[in-house]
Amino acid sequence: MYRISKEFHFSASHQLVHLPADHQCARMHGHNYIVVVELASNTLNDDGFVRDYHELAPPKSYIDDSFDHRHLNDVLDGPSTAENMARHFYEWCAARWPETTSVKISETPKTWAEYRP
Repeated sequence: MYRISKEFHFSASHQLVHLPADHQCARMHGHNYIVVVELASNTLNDDGFVRDYHELAPPKSYIDDSFDHRHLNDVLDGPSTAENMARHFYEWCAARWPETTSVKISETPKTWAEYRP
């Protein structure tokens, strides 16, 4: 199995309003997010790629236009958790590239959430 990944970055605020008021994430706060999209294939295309990395440019535009420096509660349906964002980005990517196998989201250097169906 061949695996490739591409990393994207954005900054945004959010607030997990469903949590108790004394929970730190119930307050509005922000993160410098990292999104890692992974694709995999048992075979390579005629050029020797799973996908040419240039084909993976659209998530950058999508992230820059819809997520960067935005309040995620205004952008996403449901709680703006890293887990929900990983699934959102996975579904967006899988609709374009069937080789998409997972999406990971980092909110901090020490925390990651991953969606892998």
